[in-house]
Amino acid sequence: MRLLSVNLCPPARVTSTDHAGGVTGIDKRPVEGPVRVAAPGPNGAAGSGLAGDAVCNWQHHGGDDQAVYAVAREDLDDWERELGRTLANGAFGENLTLTGLDVSGARIGERWRVGSEVVLEVTSGRIPCLTFQRHMGERGWVKRFTQKAATGAYLRVIVPGEIRAGDAVEIVHLPEHAVTARMQFQAVTTHRELLPRLLAAGEALHSETLTAARKYVAEHGA
Repeated sequence: MRLLSVNLCPPARVTSTDHAGGVTGIDKRPVEGPVRVAAPGPNGAAGSGLAGDAVCNWQHHGGDDQAVYAVAREDLDDWERELGRTLANGAFGENLTLTGLDVSGARIGERWRVGSEVVLEVTSGRIPCLTFQRHMGERGWVKRFTQKAATGAYLRVIVPGEIRAGDAVEIVHLPEHAVTARMQFQAVTTHRELLPRLLAAGEALHSETLTAARKYVAEHGA
């Protein structure tokens, strides 16, 4: 398991769009390391967990529960075959492009050591938006991405430090439950009946998902 690239969109290179706010930091590209990684702060009030990376919409992106976004190179390769086009590392707006690790199948609360210092914890899958669709330039992209459910994973920073391309990635904690980033994604999008099952992941869940799961159980039962 290895970190192929660290991908950033510097504030000076944010991409103009027609969505509210006018700019987006989705156009991330590989950079030379090392890159400092640290918890950015509360959701809705902070940006990226990577130094030098732009997050323009703090309402839906960034913050401690979404400090880092990771995608498996294997998933990008699969999409390349399906779309018939090349997808560079960072093409999905991910901060980390990894290989040898089932990122979408990672369990909520699973912890990875990246390099010698940094420890990250899986919190959720990635919800696609129209900004992502415009960035990809693919008709019906949000629907296609949702159906495939190869979501990648958002992560919180447990131990800060520096990372760079080529770093080894090691799973240092594997929870006993079976709640994955993919399951979390499906529960909040297409299969809400899965929400009660997410509670097995407890406080490791993205805080918004934890609230949604508890509300669903209160209204519908387990």
